[in-house]
Amino acid sequence: MRLEFGFPKELEKAKKERWPLCIPVGVLEYHAEHCALGCDTLIPYYLLQRFEEQKNIVLAPPIWYGPSSYCVAGPEKNSINVDTDVFEQYVYNILKSLLYGGWRNFYLLIIHQSEAPNPTELACLKAAKKLLFEFLQDTRGIGWWGKPENDDFAETLESNDNPWNWFKVMPVMRRTPGVEMPLDHAGFNETSLLWAACPQAVDISRLKDSKEWFCQSAKEASVMHGEKLIN
Repeated sequence: MRLEFGFPKELEKAKKERWPLCIPVGVLEYHAEHCALGCDTLIPYYLLQRFEEQKNIVLAPPIWYGPSSYCVAGPEKNSINVDTDVFEQYVYNILKSLLYGGWRNFYLLIIHQSEAPNPTELACLKAAKKLLFEFLQDTRGIGWWGKPENDDFAETLESNDNPWNWFKVMPVMRRTPGVEMPLDHAGFNETSLLWAACPQAVDISRLKDSKEWFCQSAKEASVMHGEKLIN
């Protein structure tokens, strides 16, 4: 189900049944000449579209304007860099409306700079954690965790009502200790992934116009490799 196309009755059913509410989070950033500007948002969005066709999830519209940074290129290449603190507040307010509206199973999916927790991911994590503690205080009162009636709180953490499980901020590619993530910037892996997820966002014939070092491995990119990464 798409959040923007949802009708009230169906959305309430999804809330009640704890369907995952999935939010693609990304940036608008220069990805060489052969990849679309929205690469880092299009990948999680189109991957979640595939999932939405197979499973009971609610797919929210993407959050596009994250902190891209200007480490690859500046605004002259159409990259849009939003201050991390401003972005955090934006995400916080989106999540606040949804949480107070009854949603309890959030997934925020990110690929931008996701080889390690970086500003976009950290902003989402902080927004979610800050909101969660405020919500619990608002709904359960100051000192809720220490009250005698909550002495069994730790024993209920495996249930669907475990608030620590309500928000999951995660990279597209799983981080495994000691294993290098198959990520790059508009190179072999990312170009292949984007090509498979959203074919109209790659024009490999334009790669010859890019002189940057980071994208030259895209000469070997393919939809087949992208599907392998997805699966």
